[in-house]
Amino acid sequence: MPTDRELVARQLGREPRAFRSVAIRCPFGAPAVTEQEPYDSEGAPFPTTYYLTCRHLVEAVSRLEAAGGVERWSAAAAAEKELGASLWAATEEQRKVTGLGIGGSRNPSQLKCLHAHVAYALARPGYLLGERILAEVEPRWPDECCSRGE
Repeated sequence: MPTDRELVARQLGREPRAFRSVAIRCPFGAPAVTEQEPYDSEGAPFPTTYYLTCRHLVEAVSRLEAAGGVERWSAAAAAEKELGASLWAATEEQRKVTGLGIGGSRNPSQLKCLHAHVAYALARPGYLLGERILAEVEPRWPDECCSRGE
């Protein structure tokens, strides 16, 4: 049976940097979101605390980004007070860990990576902006595990 680290390496196609643990598993038991150390093994800052590893979710969120999702969700967070407040609170929480916002963002009003916001929402339930982005992923989970069959 492969270790979590080995499964994550398979999912990513490379060794994970700054890997701490699996934060969330998919319904099939495979890693879906990992938690990273604030610094990698060489001491370099690692800006992403929660990292999306489930291939199904990574591909689905990539499609959202390709369809203009970063700009659309940045605008939604600016226009909707509740979404903006959610982003602000999550950013402040994240800054306490890494000094940067979600996904390493220095300017939370301009989202950088929807993957990081989805990962954060899965790992930290209650993050409204990330949960709303994730709600666009249909289906949330595939019919069978996208990571274990190798």
